Amino acid sequence: MSTIKSSKALIDLYESMDDERKLSLCDFADFLYAKAGPVVKEIPAPDDVPRPAEETVVGAVKRLKVKYHMVESMSVFSAASSLMTDHMVKGRDVVEVIDEMEVLFEDAYKKLLQDIE
Repeated sequence: MSTIKSSKALIDLYESMDDERKLSLCDFADFLYAKAGPVVKEIPAPDDVPRPAEETVVGAVKRLKVKYHMVESMSVFSAASSLMTDHMVKGRDVVEVIDEMEVLFEDAYKKLLQDIE
């Protein structure tokens, strides 16, 4: 009996390949998708994880990853990293940065919902 690999395991494999193999893998994934048709999956609602009165940027990322567990963290990682850098290096206000992170995760969640419609 085979074991289903996680999306992280698949991403790790993909990132370790050269460009030619990456293209082959993507072509094969397209073939399998076309053959089987789309899989409709249900997207759960975000968990109720309240925002504390005082929170660090790192704490906010951890909380938002729990709240929006259905969102692939890689889909928001780049933007979240940029916001974290703005706070840590440029001194941007922590509340302002966390507010933007909230929007970032919420938008990623809304995109997931749109993608299954």
